[in-house]
Amino acid sequence: MLGPLLFNIYLNDLFFELDDSVCNFADDTTSFVCDQNLEVVLLKLEKNADIAIKWFTNNHMKMNPDKCQLLIGGHKWEMVWTLIGDVKIWEKNSVKLLGLTVDNNLNFDTHLTDLCQKAGSKLSALTRVFRFLNLDKRRILIKAFFESQFKYCPLAWMFCSRKINNKINSLHKRALRLIYEDTTSTFEELLEQDGSFSVHHTNIQTLAIEMYKVYHGISVQIFSKFFQVRNISYSLRSDFSFRRENINTVYKGENSLRYFAPVIWDLVPLEIKKSVSLQIFISKIRRWRPLLCPCRLCRNFVPNLGFI
Repeated sequence: MLGPLLFNIYLNDLFFELDDSVCNFADDTTSFVCDQNLEVVLLKLEKNADIAIKWFTNNHMKMNPDKCQLLIGGHKWEMVWTLIGDVKIWEKNSVKLLGLTVDNNLNFDTHLTDLCQKAGSKLSALTRVFRFLNLDKRRILIKAFFESQFKYCPLAWMFCSRKINNKINSLHKRALRLIYEDTTSTFEELLEQDGSFSVHHTNIQTLAIEMYKVYHGISVQIFSKFFQVRNISYSLRSDFSFRRENINTVYKGENSLRYFAPVIWDLVPLEIKKSVSLQIFISKIRRWRPLLCPCRLCRNFVPNLGFI
């Protein structure tokens, strides 16, 4: 157990050499640059890479450039590359970072397609043994091997397309039918029988939990920077609300965490918001169903007409 801790302590000096544009988790170090000029981005990435290679060499370590990957977001006319040492690294359309497949459009379709394939394979494997198990054991196995597939980083990919969401719901419906041996009930009826929620509604509940943490100052720093609590001198329901950003688009406006999170927080009943502890809030919010959610996945869609 001391190995990872000692390694992180040893590696921690690297951040005295690099600027703030670097993230690290265990032995996975990721340099990032934000700029409107693509040439500036590439030059800064190459500079950070040179500093990292020199630091590794001076500390009797070696960085493998062949394992480095480049991902560029935003509009550009052609594929680009950068130098990591003497190795030319070409841009990729998607890369896997800490178990999450990130694509250059940030729509996470590739990641969710892989998740659905894994979840479907798990269901197929469990189908062969379910006839030997009772109801309780079937529910435990489904939660452990199926539902857990969609518990990792849900706030990053929760704004998925309707097509992907329908695929997730179809798999979830198949799982519930295996548990209760019910082939006639609808997805909503199966959820009510199970006392659970769809994956999308579970993600909304998770988002509300993070907003509670932000409001009470116990969230991670990056969320505290995203959301600002409204300061109101008089007592109203809006005492518990957050500032909303002005938006002009759907993809980068309504379907963004910075805008959507305060909207969801305003839908949470005041009685739940006033929970005196995080544990009490979680126990209450996990039983809450967001009935008037305005997101594109919750609104009715009529072909050739649009959302209603």
